Amino acid sequence: MKGEVAVKHRRFIGTVALVALLVLVAAACAKKASPGASGSSGSSPTQAALTVITEGTLTVGSCLNYKPFEFYEGGDLKGFDVEVMDAIAQKMGLTVTWKKANFDTIFTALAAHQFDAVAAASTITDERKQTVDFSDPYYNARQALTVNTNKTPTITGTDQLTSGQIVGVQKGTTGKDWATTNLAPKGIQIKTYTDAPDAFTDLEAGQIVGVINDEPSSEAEIESRPGLKVVEPIDTGEHYGIAVAKDHPDVLAAINTGLKAIIADGTYTTIFQKYFPGVPVPPEYGG
Repeated sequence: MKGEVAVKHRRFIGTVALVALLVLVAAACAKKASPGASGSSGSSPTQAALTVITEGTLTVGSCLNYKPFEFYEGGDLKGFDVEVMDAIAQKMGLTVTWKKANFDTIFTALAAHQFDAVAAASTITDERKQTVDFSDPYYNARQALTVNTNKTPTITGTDQLTSGQIVGVQKGTTGKDWATTNLAPKGIQIKTYTDAPDAFTDLEAGQIVGVINDEPSSEAEIESRPGLKVVEPIDTGEHYGIAVAKDHPDVLAAINTGLKAIIADGTYTTIFQKYFPGVPVPPEYGG
């Protein structure tokens, strides 16, 4: 009997040791679980829950040639939209990957999940809302008329444009919509461009008499184009938003949360003042 008791005692101790070992192994494995694993928060609680194309990354579509919002300089991608999105993505626990796209088709491409979001100086409109959803506004914009003062020094506003003259616009933009509604009925021809800078190049060459385009972008374009001048701001009451596919409300909510955070902590103000020096930050954005 004593021998049997001793054997059972040893077996019991061995079983307890084995269970303890398994508990320790399980705990170690839990600590090593990847941030994207179910129930694991990792370094970013938001990241695991988001339906993004690539784990840990926010893929953003944009034109990437629209100063001062997104543009390349010396091989580096810069711009107001670029820094705002980088700051928002950081709050989301993600990094940004940018993909170049034509603005004319960028929202249908987003709806087809070619990107997680679009940040391209995009005005929030009812028409676009039929295809995608938008974040809270992050920039207040207006249109402007730019002319070539060497070719047409007497044109100082849209009222002086006459029938038969040609005005350039970028495809798919609210600038095109405004020109089509307000200028085309007067007999003014509307010429569309895939990329906004090409319209300004034609304006320099005298092939068109004006460009209708977002005011801050127009001001940035004329910096390196002597003779071109923004002669009339056109207040259309526009607001830029970050677009997201309609079936990804989690991404939209996270972007809105990130936007509120960078406004609250002053990051937005720092970025705004960098790209629009001397312009007051609107109070709704922390000014």
